[in-house]
Amino acid sequence: MNALLSVLGWTGIYAPMALGAIGSIIGCALAGQAAIGAMLESDGGYGRFVGVSAMPSSQVVYGIVVMFTLNRPVTPEAAAGLFAIGTLSGIALLFSALYQGRCCASAINAAKAKPEIFGLSLAPAAMVEGFAVFAFIFALVLSAGITAA
Repeated sequence: MNALLSVLGWTGIYAPMALGAIGSIIGCALAGQAAIGAMLESDGGYGRFVGVSAMPSSQVVYGIVVMFTLNRPVTPEAAAGLFAIGTLSGIALLFSALYQGRCCASAINAAKAKPEIFGLSLAPAAMVEGFAVFAFIFALVLSAGITAA
């Protein structure tokens, strides 16, 4: 039983970083593909397309901070909390990055046809980022309640 608890605890510690990274990879790839397509169809503004395609990368940074916050000795008392907070915040970061990438791709596609709406078209991606920040803050706050020994 202690081995299972140990595995769950360590999974929880590393889950936010790993799942946040997976989401950031997918989100940046989706937005990056849209940026490449927009560059082929536009005469300028390439830098803003590339910049927007990097927006989903923030979730891996949040995951790294949560991972370091959760990093402590894995005891039977702490394992369930580590697993729950780490895994659930990691899943939230994964989906946030994935859907932020989709929002960014849509913004890029809209801006190539109508450049004047570029800033406004980023509002949905910013709202999705807000949910990632909520998951990040909640994980940090809840991690303080996990016993170390």
